[in-house]
Amino acid sequence: MSRSESPQDVSVVLVTAPDDAVAARIARALVDERLAACVSLVPGVRSVYRWEGAVEDATEVLLIAKTAAARVEALARRVSEIHPYDLPETLALPASGGSDAYLAWVRAESTNR
Repeated sequence: MSRSESPQDVSVVLVTAPDDAVAARIARALVDERLAACVSLVPGVRSVYRWEGAVEDATEVLLIAKTAAARVEALARRVSEIHPYDLPETLALPASGGSDAYLAWVRAESTNR
């Protein structure tokens, strides 16, 4: 890793989706459009949250997107365009470490060409 690059140049973005089909569609769009290098789908996540005054309890699919930190805003914007929820979850976390080769791959694959 060069001095100009750090693990913080990579972010992990969490997104939830209502089902496998929606999750797969979002994941494919993010990778196809180079907004994420990789999106892992974790089915069967149970989310409990308050929405419009009521406590909801839902089974969702968790998407874990790995992307260049510079692409987080565009990724979140794209998720909001194609997601069926009124307020989709997009929560970005900076990478604090990882394999230099993997981090370089994430940067390369989630950058405009």
